Amino acid sequence: MAAEPAPQDTPMTPDDRDVSFTLLGPLEVRKDGRDHAPTAPKILQLLAMLLLRPGKVVPAELIIKELWADNPPRSVRTTMQTYIWQLRRCIEENGLAADGDEILATKPPGYVLHVASAQIDVFAFQRFGQQGRTLLDERRHAEAAAAFRSALGLWWGPPLANVNSGPVLSAYAMDLQEQRRTVQHLRFQAEIEAGMHRDLIGELRSLVATNPLDESLHSQLMQVLSRSGRRVEALATYRQLRAKLNEELGLEPCLELQDLHHQLLSAGERVA
Repeated sequence: MAAEPAPQDTPMTPDDRDVSFTLLGPLEVRKDGRDHAPTAPKILQLLAMLLLRPGKVVPAELIIKELWADNPPRSVRTTMQTYIWQLRRCIEENGLAADGDEILATKPPGYVLHVASAQIDVFAFQRFGQQGRTLLDERRHAEAAAAFRSALGLWWGPPLANVNSGPVLSAYAMDLQEQRRTVQHLRFQAEIEAGMHRDLIGELRSLVATNPLDESLHSQLMQVLSRSGRRVEALATYRQLRAKLNEELGLEPCLELQDLHHQLLSAGERVA
């Protein structure tokens, strides 16, 4: 289940603004500086499912697939209803809403959690990311980089780190990781275009060391080295990646990297 665009919400009430939900790391329900997330694994997993689509119906069949995969108990509907009741009770006991039935409503063919997307960090991450893309298209590189940094600053661990994820949430978490990787790549590119290349060398070297087969990171490291007057190191980076790809996968670097390599060689010949 891919991460959805932020749904259209009604404005938050003052009580709404007191409660926030984090998914970009451990799932937490924050109010008054404290975490009020349920501790029972299945209830936490159920809450995560409902937070994927705030204000929208999450089908009961999808919840069952997540909680029990292909091995649901005989009394699966009764058990799921019990978990819904327990989550409503958790909401009321922690003062997250006055009426658990109102905020977590039964609506065929499933259930809907009436919270605003602005209360959930995933949707803030996506909004900052989209803002950065728009600014990048307008060639406002420094502003785009700032938007991407704001998006990435919302992460503080693997998504849903404390949730025992089934097939639906596992796929969702993988999609979020890919979104994060894309935003990180765009952030680096925006900062390179904004002339911040010297400041990126150390960070990109560290990421390349931990992701030795990531061609996009190598490409950006080569760019910042070249723009910083360190063409020899940029060429060495290409040679190291090429050797690693040949040794482990029997592959050559992608065409984009090969083109960048030729450009660096050509630049050296012109200087000579």
